[in-house]
Amino acid sequence: MVRFPEAEARRFRNVFVCRRCKKKIRSNNLVILAGKIICKGCGCNKFRPVRKK
Repeated sequence: MVRFPEAEARRFRNVFVCRRCKKKIRSNNLVILAGKIICKGCGCNKFRPVRKK
């Protein structure tokens, strides 16, 4: 299957996953690194980037 850069940008750019409850959230990386974003599901602020398959 062919991968398009536009589609990968929509799916993976600025998407992070909560480490505790696995909820996806879209935000800027600098705000995530600063710890200003709180998960809507569990309330923690530990995130990882979404994995590309």
